[in-house]
Amino acid sequence: MTDVDLDLAQVRAFVQTADHLHFGRAAQHLALTQQALSKRIARLEESLGALLFERGPAGVALTPAGLRLLGPARALLAAGEAAVAAVRREERPVRLDVWGHLFAPLRTLREVLDDPASAAVHAEVGPARDLPAVAAALLRGDSDAGFGRYHPFGDGRDEALAHRLVRLEPVDAVMAADHPLADRPALRPDQLAQCRLVLPAAAERLDFARRFAEEFAVPVLPGEANLGFDHLLARIRSTPGGFTLFPAEVPLPDGSGLVAVPLVDPTPLYAWSLLRPSGRPAPAVDALLRACAEAGRRRRWLEYRPERDWLPEADQEQARALRPPQRPERRGPAAEALGPA
Repeated sequence: MTDVDLDLAQVRAFVQTADHLHFGRAAQHLALTQQALSKRIARLEESLGALLFERGPAGVALTPAGLRLLGPARALLAAGEAAVAAVRREERPVRLDVWGHLFAPLRTLREVLDDPASAAVHAEVGPARDLPAVAAALLRGDSDAGFGRYHPFGDGRDEALAHRLVRLEPVDAVMAADHPLADRPALRPDQLAQCRLVLPAAAERLDFARRFAEEFAVPVLPGEANLGFDHLLARIRSTPGGFTLFPAEVPLPDGSGLVAVPLVDPTPLYAWSLLRPSGRPAPAVDALLRACAEAGRRRRWLEYRPERDWLPEADQEQARALRPPQRPERRGPAAEALGPA
């Protein structure tokens, strides 16, 4: 087989066109004329001996060869960028997207990045709408990593991504101060079966809440548009028997009229993960992962005991693999304080 020396400019033209599936928009993004972009694609196809795009009345689509090339092409561009940075001794900050803003993911990132042991790790943090949006940005190369709650997509879109568990955070039930269960020192999840789970957004976007409701037979109110933290708190106050789930360290505003009741026997855990593209060289992301692991070790973020805690099934395997040595009991009052439902 004849060796092919790939031209990174041609590979970049291919990736941008694959992302936009439109020659005009890809050319505009690369500050090229459409004719120049088409020539680069044609030369790449000639070098590889295969058509990469189908062009027709319905628009532009990747051929099977184009689909096979896309992942390695992204990795090649990232490797080229890393090589240039290494020669120039540049330390570009990690481009980090976060999602799940109602649950305040920046609390964990601040603890990691503000730690003196993480002084060499630099990150530029930006907001993202949700996990699919973060995954799409990672695969396009627009960001280096993402942080939030990961769950499998089930349709193959995440096969080119890797995730690493960073933190397991206990979850409380948040309810109005006059809720019938609000004066309990702690609650079992099954004691919420006569209540109503208020969702901050559409149910299909809230994997953890859906799994919790299924596991403990908790009725769920249909999710509304996500209009922010204050709107969600107002819905909880106005819904008879309503409650929602929040990580235990998310502070409630003073005067909110709400209380957070710990959940035990079992304690639900909310899994925070770092997401990155598989096979893409990124020393800065590796450094961020090491900083997360060190912060988690010192702060005991990855404590998980299956006989005491609850995780959705998709989180359990990685939690067991990363489980640190057992320590004495923590979190919440004793079970005997719970009382009957």
